[in-house]
Amino acid sequence: MLKNKNIILGVCGSIAAYKAATLVRLLVKSGANVKVILTSGAANFITPLTLSTLSKNPVYTQYFSEDTGVWNNHVELGLWADYVLIAPASANTIAKMANGLCDNLLSAVYLSAKCPVLLAPAMDLDMWKHSSTQSNIQKLKAAGNIIIPPNSGELASGLHGEGRMAEPEEITEFLTQQIKKKLPLKGKKVLVTAGPTYEAIDPVRFIGNHSSGKMGFAIADEFSSLGAEVTLVSGPTTQHNNYPVERIDVVSAAEMLKACQLHFSTSDIVVMSAAVADYTPVHVASQKIKKKDNDLSIELKKTTDILATLGKEKKAGQILVGFALETEHEEEHAKAKLLKKNLDLIVLNSLNDKGAGFQTDTNKITIFNKSFEQTVFEVKSKQEVAKDISNEILKLIGK
Repeated sequence: MLKNKNIILGVCGSIAAYKAATLVRLLVKSGANVKVILTSGAANFITPLTLSTLSKNPVYTQYFSEDTGVWNNHVELGLWADYVLIAPASANTIAKMANGLCDNLLSAVYLSAKCPVLLAPAMDLDMWKHSSTQSNIQKLKAAGNIIIPPNSGELASGLHGEGRMAEPEEITEFLTQQIKKKLPLKGKKVLVTAGPTYEAIDPVRFIGNHSSGKMGFAIADEFSSLGAEVTLVSGPTTQHNNYPVERIDVVSAAEMLKACQLHFSTSDIVVMSAAVADYTPVHVASQKIKKKDNDLSIELKKTTDILATLGKEKKAGQILVGFALETEHEEEHAKAKLLKKNLDLIVLNSLNDKGAGFQTDTNKITIFNKSFEQTVFEVKSKQEVAKDISNEILKLIGK
């Protein structure tokens, strides 16, 4: 969930500042882009060099950098961030934020930010329980800020009680859950197919196609990034996912059909991007077929049309999306497939278009809906194409 998210981490003057090193490492490991702002008090507990090394970005400590002669634009930093996370958040910084004071770079970025702001308080028990601190916390909550509750435990003063900053692992998980809550497909189940199928001739040979699975894997990743619970049924491929999905590996069209039927009824959205074989051998040799002087003929039979089968089983409210890879009369064939197989959308790509088709990192698509309204897209990376497809589906479900 944190992959490619831009996070400003504000670190305030507290003994818990040492935990910022672990927190940065966890955020970066999760795929986030992290920029750190240190208050002057925080710099007494942890060095900018440590956090710069871990975040792979310069650490900001003041408006103007004497080393580089660069003005650190608090407005740009605030707009850059998808989330502002202040951990540890000291009583002093909490008071400034609650009352709109702006005397350092962190408070200026806070006042400029348009994104959600999360605070992980860290202070002694008496400071945390003080009515002024609690009043400031309520002000921050009322303004829409999110408080990560402090833990109870041993404090720097020797006291034992509330005020200990949540652990870096807890903060990372808390942020992840906050992101999930705002994702448009949270709670939705999505079924995606990808790659080719291989239809065995004998133990050595098969009938297959050139599909790499890149498009389907990009689609599965995109839906997972939107909060969906994704099941990916994949034919033979070397691709891997960058986001959490339940992956089911299959080989033949029959195996893909079985896996799809197992998950179809519980899926809200189904995107069938696999290049499934239309024919399979009637007889599969148990041993390798030896070369002979005469020609070899292999009798083929039609495979079960997975997309048409699911189209017949589709329930009200389900979204079913198919693909049409064509070489001629592209639009005509795509529209016919859309109707015949009871689809909500069909994604057309043509092998005649440069940058489209099998094995490439790009694709060029046109999407038709049930009314035959079309949306034409330029050549894009398959990751960007996956976003275009998901956006069209989000429109259908009103997201």
